[in-house]
Amino acid sequence: MRSPDQLRDTSSSSRDSDQAALAAIEDMASEIPARVAEIEEARRLPLDLVNKLKSIGIFRMYVPRSRGGLELSLPAGLEIITALSRLDGSLGWTALIGSNTAIVAPLLPRETYERIYQNGPDAIMAGSAQPTGTAEPTSGGWRVSGRWPFASGCQHADWLIGFCRMPETGKPAAGSREQPMVRGFALPAGEWDIKDTWHAVGLKGTGSHHIELQDVIVPEDNFFDLETSVPCVPGPLYEAARQVLPLSHGAFSIGVAEGALDELVALAKTGRQQFQAATPMRDSETFQYELGRVAADLKAAKAYHQAQLAEHWHHALAGTLKSEALLAQGTQAAIWVATTCVRVADACFALAGGNAVYETSPLQRRLRDLHAGAQHAAAQQRHYVGVGKLLLKRAGPTRQ
Repeated sequence: MRSPDQLRDTSSSSRDSDQAALAAIEDMASEIPARVAEIEEARRLPLDLVNKLKSIGIFRMYVPRSRGGLELSLPAGLEIITALSRLDGSLGWTALIGSNTAIVAPLLPRETYERIYQNGPDAIMAGSAQPTGTAEPTSGGWRVSGRWPFASGCQHADWLIGFCRMPETGKPAAGSREQPMVRGFALPAGEWDIKDTWHAVGLKGTGSHHIELQDVIVPEDNFFDLETSVPCVPGPLYEAARQVLPLSHGAFSIGVAEGALDELVALAKTGRQQFQAATPMRDSETFQYELGRVAADLKAAKAYHQAQLAEHWHHALAGTLKSEALLAQGTQAAIWVATTCVRVADACFALAGGNAVYETSPLQRRLRDLHAGAQHAAAQQRHYVGVGKLLLKRAGPTRQ
């Protein structure tokens, strides 16, 4: 654990870097709307925008300062993700994936970790967390095959990550568990095949294609375990990657919902009057009422997210974040925030009227992006089950 002086120094540096990145993002605000059609048609983020994110420091914001990174605090990093998502959902999602993998990378053995960042702190990682691969022990490591979906940002990544269900015999299965053992691994992007499969209703510009390996030998030093691996570098972010990741999805959801509300207000301020309406939108008390209600929902989502983020970061600094209870709480927050933000986007779309159905309307894109994001495992409503189980364990026996 770091000393109080070291923590204060890190906090000050984090805030300076955070503000510089936010200022650079604000400068992008005028450029992004004109490029949305290009982003969606290409089904990926154009390389010049990837390079702009790199120059701002997005992909190194969680990389340790010892490796040339910014090592931002989690609250500072998520403020940046929200700001980018407010500009465009695919932009924010791409930044989320490319930055979050720097939290997972320290779980790899040090030699592999050093290889990833040997050319500097802006190495980009991407991949898929679904354990759809197989690994068989062989000379030199593990023979891996598989096809992994939803590998957002895979086309501009330097390294890619996949997960495998490991066999019940051999070194990784020592200390058997009730569930099959799942381990992640990383390989340079050039060793993977990218399959052009990303034809999706939302987050179209994220390039979330399938990635594939067939009978590739992966060294043992390229594997890690999200639950048990000890990070090879110190820092509060790296001790409990599973607990950190759900809150990142909350930051994305809030940013996209803020963008939807911005665009609805901008539409109303043009003086638009819907067909058969008695007054322009901005003068309608019904519209004003609904706008106020939607804004309250968004404020509630932000407040909940910020409260849970503050608790998580407090535990991260204290070295006590790695707990199933905090994982459940973070997941609960991510789900509720995502669901609430979907409701915000749905309401904004409906309030805009027929104008919103055209592809030129940013409101239909916000709606699609939020619905797509809410399907991610980190924010999917079925995971409320884990929170319910935790509450039942705490409650003790039911009284008759």
